[in-house]
Amino acid sequence: MRNIARKIITLLGLLTVMTGSTVVYAQDGKTLSITDDRGAKVEVPLHPKRIASISYFADDVALALGIKPVASTYMTAGREPDFLLGITAGMKQIGQRARPNLELLSEAKPDLIVAIRRYTVGNATQLEKIAPFLAFNMELLDGSDREIAELSKILGNPERGIQLNKEFRAHLADFAAKAPKDVRPRFAIMWGGETPFAFHTENTAASIVAAIGGDNIAGNMTPGGEFGIDLSLETMLEKDPEVLFIYDSGPDRPHENNPIWQELTAVKNKRVFYVGDQWVETNGPIAREIVLREAAHYLYPDVFSAVDVKAEAAKIIPREAQN
Repeated sequence: MRNIARKIITLLGLLTVMTGSTVVYAQDGKTLSITDDRGAKVEVPLHPKRIASISYFADDVALALGIKPVASTYMTAGREPDFLLGITAGMKQIGQRARPNLELLSEAKPDLIVAIRRYTVGNATQLEKIAPFLAFNMELLDGSDREIAELSKILGNPERGIQLNKEFRAHLADFAAKAPKDVRPRFAIMWGGETPFAFHTENTAASIVAAIGGDNIAGNMTPGGEFGIDLSLETMLEKDPEVLFIYDSGPDRPHENNPIWQELTAVKNKRVFYVGDQWVETNGPIAREIVLREAAHYLYPDVFSAVDVKAEAAKIIPREAQN
């Protein structure tokens, strides 16, 4: 088990290096040229002051650097994420991340927009008219280090980005080393619904759980495929997860009404955990660290302590950015 966890962590690190080698920077003294995950070359201002975040990723990175974005989307309306200390409440709200309101975004007068790629393919041209626009995939752990390093450089603190990545890799290895080696709990990370959507192992949150000893019932991605898969409850019963992490997007939980639900081992043993936004928006430095600690506790409650999400976030976000 120890060797398996070490190999997973090493492979993820190698993939990060390989992915990062495709990015080319050029400076003219006033701007930074970056090729984003669309393959688009974008000229962004050095040290932008007014950042708008479509997804929580840019909020996460910026706050870890001590910078407050001016605008942000949300995951669930009316809920400010604990892993960002609720600081997003002080930012202009520009809609749900899959449907950002471009009029509200324009009113925020950003000098940089950082967005999740898959939800902004259709309106990229409109976004580019508002401000320089960068799109990142924000899906897989093998891209997380690169995305954090790139955005930290753009925001004027590349050293901190490198430090955050090194610290996370060290923490991941440490938790993996301390995790029990005689068990490999079957797990799934999913959105609830009539047919749940579960994350493949390459997904950032799932990669973290797998690295500390979990066995993901959703398995690996197919080459060129999506980061997740629809898993019927019949299929889920066949694979029978022992631990379930479900994104808590509100009170509507139709999966619980299916009779099969009560037959799952995780349900019978009361090891179903409704988790916060950091389990979906995991590619930022704060989210990764908190998911690692929560996952370790939920998998091995006798070994790892329960997590105070806000207390952990406060260790990473500089005090001046918390006010």
